[in-house]
Amino acid sequence: MTDVQPMARKSLVDEVPPPGRLLVLGLQHVLVMYAGCVAVPLIVGSALHLDTRTIGLLVNADLVVAGIVTLIQTLGIGKILGVRLPIVTGATFTAVTPMILIGQNFGLPGVYGSMIISGIFGMLIAVPFSRIIRFFPPVVTGSVITIIGLSLISAAAGLIAGNDSTAPSYGDLSGLGLAGGIVLVIILITRFVRGFFGQIAVLTGLVIGALVAVPMGLTDFSGVAAAPWFGVSTPFMFGPPQFPIAGVISMCVVMLVIFAESTADMLAVSEAVDEPLEPARIARGLAADGLSGVLGGVLNSFPDTIFAQNVGLVQLTGVRSRFVPAVAGAILVLLGLVPKFGEVVASLPGPVVGGAGLIMFATVTAVGIRTLHKVRFDGTNNLMIVAVSLGVGMLPVVAPTFYAKVPETLGIIFGSSITSCVIVAFLLNLLFNHLSWGRPPGGPPLAHVGSAAVIHHADEARTDP
Repeated sequence: MTDVQPMARKSLVDEVPPPGRLLVLGLQHVLVMYAGCVAVPLIVGSALHLDTRTIGLLVNADLVVAGIVTLIQTLGIGKILGVRLPIVTGATFTAVTPMILIGQNFGLPGVYGSMIISGIFGMLIAVPFSRIIRFFPPVVTGSVITIIGLSLISAAAGLIAGNDSTAPSYGDLSGLGLAGGIVLVIILITRFVRGFFGQIAVLTGLVIGALVAVPMGLTDFSGVAAAPWFGVSTPFMFGPPQFPIAGVISMCVVMLVIFAESTADMLAVSEAVDEPLEPARIARGLAADGLSGVLGGVLNSFPDTIFAQNVGLVQLTGVRSRFVPAVAGAILVLLGLVPKFGEVVASLPGPVVGGAGLIMFATVTAVGIRTLHKVRFDGTNNLMIVAVSLGVGMLPVVAPTFYAKVPETLGIIFGSSITSCVIVAFLLNLLFNHLSWGRPPGGPPLAHVGSAAVIHHADEARTDP
């Protein structure tokens, strides 16, 4: 009897839906992540006191880079870049506070120079990082994600009430009421609306808020008419990049956080679509994140990460094809090539963006708390790790001038709540959970104490033959 070898089953990730369905599903991905993606240039631009036209250009550049990196992640470039999973990338909130600090001290050339170096650093360490992810267990990532959300709430407050407490318009009741109304709309949509429209509650809140702001006299779309229909962001628009040591170190630390975040999201997607994910494939995905830093630095944009809301959409819809988010990436690029579109987004009133941002940033905090729920606290020192890292991370948030008298380089590094939290959490995790010196014999395995077992076992499940 002749043995008949079964044909290899084509992965659902590689299937291509019909064109119409492909376009609709891709557009859905864009709508789900859009508000979070454009929030980053709006917040950074506002904090650095850029004019509306410049912020609009940042929005366009942000969309173009997000689209390019999404295409690379989904379609891949050989065995060099791209995880080839159904994911969508966008500007990360992790970089917001460090970029604002660097911009205030060195200007945007310093921001983008630091970003380019961090991107090169990320591409160089992508492979080794994919093999040492155990050093970034939930006790570290949960603390950092929590700080990211908490530190950004002050940015939302600035958008709503204003950044100058001595200005006559600071804290106007009209702005506070508008922001509060947007928060209420988002809550009601989330509570009572199901399906797709429930998933775009934040975007819907932004649209409704903008419409309400028009009769209130809070909007100014006069610059939209002057903006061209088609245009490309000029590379190094703010001048030749500069490379301040403090900025470079800070952005390299940010890149490590992005890597930890993206790794967790890639693992979540691989489980949702039943696609094995070996370390080499993770490394290609991380290298694409690093590339986003280089592209962002050249094209006046921001480093990207995998958007968790799109991971949730994949889990919710069950659509596994990586070509669906690839279409989303193409749509993002097209949107980024329309300067009028960026001008409209940049012209949204601060209370509108701040109200929606408050929900988004608080959600980031809640995700961090949920991540900390995975941590084993009984019989460990993990509570100390969380307590000290959160405490150090919150210092520059509650006391912005806390590091005013330290050397400039250290001031920029530790003046970023995110950077300081990462450094402290990482070092304390090494001290308590990975160094065996001084530890009594007979204790539990160090990886389990440090809560790295989740990722550790996930890697084993994907690499066993």
